[in-house]
Amino acid sequence: MRTRNIKELKNSLRLSSRAFREQMDGEKKKKADESILRRLTSLREYAQADWLYTYVSKPIEVDTVELIRRALSQGKHVAVPRCVPGTREMEFYEIASLEELAPGAFGVLEPVPGRSRLVEESTGGLCVVPGLSFDSEGYRLGYGKGYYDRFLSRFRGVTVGACYSGCVRRMLPHGYFDRPVDILVTERMIRNISKGASRPGNGGKNHERKQRQQ
Repeated sequence: MRTRNIKELKNSLRLSSRAFREQMDGEKKKKADESILRRLTSLREYAQADWLYTYVSKPIEVDTVELIRRALSQGKHVAVPRCVPGTREMEFYEIASLEELAPGAFGVLEPVPGRSRLVEESTGGLCVVPGLSFDSEGYRLGYGKGYYDRFLSRFRGVTVGACYSGCVRRMLPHGYFDRPVDILVTERMIRNISKGASRPGNGGKNHERKQRQQ
């Protein structure tokens, strides 16, 4: 497929995923967010993680505010991203409270340098990854800026995609260097995605754990 056609396809998928999220009823979104939070925090990988790296959610994204509060109350180290001005890079800062955040790039709440501590090396822990859409193999469709693509290429911990089931596709276009998430969590299911030796206990096969909606 030509590069132009791939870009057009990605833009079309972004528009449809945005439309789905923007049209979600407020109560339906709240229930979906709560269900995703329950599933995510039930993960063995979450329980074992000393460090949680997570985005700070925007209105159309799976909510992470309660996740951040819960992780802090459990004594975990919590780090959230800040986009570095003038670049396509982002840095993670450890926070002790949501009060440390202030509006930054794109209107998203971000840590303030000097108020929060820069995490200079993020090689372990669990990272909750945003995406407008994910597919059944764990590949994601972001906003097109490449911030998380660059970060994930260096991150060596466990990655979890948080997404609404209505935005999960059978297959998304992706490149050779794109890294799929290790686990995909929606309001309806948890899907463990094969990562070879990095995913112990799954026998090298995709394993999906469907949990009853609560």
